[in-house]
Amino acid sequence: MTDAALTFTGDGAAHHPAAAAELLPALDHIAATQPQHRAGTRLHGLPELAALLATGPIHVVAAQHIGVAAHPVRAILFDKTAAANWSLGWHQDRTVAVRTRHDVPGYGPWTTKQAILHVSPPFAVIARMATLRVHLDDVPADNAPLLIAPGSHRALVPEAEIEAAVARSRTHACLAERGDVWAYATPILHASGPASGARRRRVLQVDYAAHPLDPPLAWLGV
Repeated sequence: MTDAALTFTGDGAAHHPAAAAELLPALDHIAATQPQHRAGTRLHGLPELAALLATGPIHVVAAQHIGVAAHPVRAILFDKTAAANWSLGWHQDRTVAVRTRHDVPGYGPWTTKQAILHVSPPFAVIARMATLRVHLDDVPADNAPLLIAPGSHRALVPEAEIEAAVARSRTHACLAERGDVWAYATPILHASGPASGARRRRVLQVDYAAHPLDPPLAWLGV
């Protein structure tokens, strides 16, 4: 299947070539200020980044898929290099970042990642979200593109059944050029291999939501 044939509604993924191209100088600057050689750096409290994500071309992509109320609720910078390389097995993203802990039915377990509080919410919360991956480097087939299982976003897949679910689905490698944006339904099954050679593979991943959490829980934001 070609990228153009994938749809967010049907497959849980859509490719937006060059959608963030005009923002690359600003995003490069932000990325350069972050710790190096880390599998993933959670970004919070950066006014320049928050402004870029709240309006403008990246927000336009999110709004296209989940509505104009879309707002960024978490951002992570992935930076694969020869010195910091890794692979990621098939999984669904199942946690969200929140401001403070409140024990609300359906939410849990709780975790802390890089000093940021996370919780697993009811699946309905994740199902309404969109995850955007903004590519700061080219990602051809040999530079660890994200692999997805189209259509796997519609239900929570038990850990023990993930391998079988992927085997039943066709898989798709999400190739990208610098400045491209890939949009995914947040719970889609995905994986990636290690980057090859000495090339860099920087990706800014941003979760968007268009709804509040069950009070008194609140999104952390960016």
